[in-house]
Amino acid sequence: MMAHKYLHIHKLRRVYVWELPVRIYHWMNALAIVALIITGFYISNPLALLSRNDASHQYIMGWFRYIHFAAAYIFFFNFIFRLYWGFVGNRYANWKQFIPTSKRFFEEMWAVFKIDILMLKKDGKEQDHLSVGHNAMAGFIYFLTFLAFLIQCLTGFGLYASMSSWWLPKLFAWVPAMFGGDIFTRQIHHWSMWFFILFAVIHVYLVFYHDYVEGRGEISSMGGGWKFIEDEMFEKNMHQTPNPEKKDDK
Repeated sequence: MMAHKYLHIHKLRRVYVWELPVRIYHWMNALAIVALIITGFYISNPLALLSRNDASHQYIMGWFRYIHFAAAYIFFFNFIFRLYWGFVGNRYANWKQFIPTSKRFFEEMWAVFKIDILMLKKDGKEQDHLSVGHNAMAGFIYFLTFLAFLIQCLTGFGLYASMSSWWLPKLFAWVPAMFGGDIFTRQIHHWSMWFFILFAVIHVYLVFYHDYVEGRGEISSMGGGWKFIEDEMFEKNMHQTPNPEKKDDK
């Protein structure tokens, strides 16, 4: 295991990486996804709850559906906001850091893959890679999650369109027909949920892993927005983001 870098730090630079809107988006998204997964499981396979009261008085399924739909709206509008912030936010939130459009992006993805996944050494020593924001591999995976967000929104609101009286869900009424009916649309919606579960497990593991190995405040940065980078490393890699950028970029 790589030794903690913060044991050898003499001078740190505090770097403001995650802006407040990005942090709010992150935690709202996390809460919405947890609510959607729990209620989605119940809706797809409700528990047999025994009670002397009439089912119409229990309203258990109704509450689960209400929470599911409320979380879906939060998820949807939060996603729309993040699309907007990808154009107006700082360099670490910009879409250039998520979509591979340069040779440098793919080279960094391969470098991160060798270090994080294969754990290859160079000259018998652990390799290191610094990206102040997302590294290229993380950025590309987040790009895939944004595509999964889009699929969930399309299929979810597509299924809800026939039951809703509001104009917004009805905009998605064409989706089930595109997928050949409600049954397959529901299957896609369900499979996409498992993608989010798998992503969440890997995401949490890697955040704790990098926080432990690098000691740069990976976990706390999503609370306060700041990371703590060795001054020498920051000066050397200050422009080391997945896609090339000018010195005076945000």
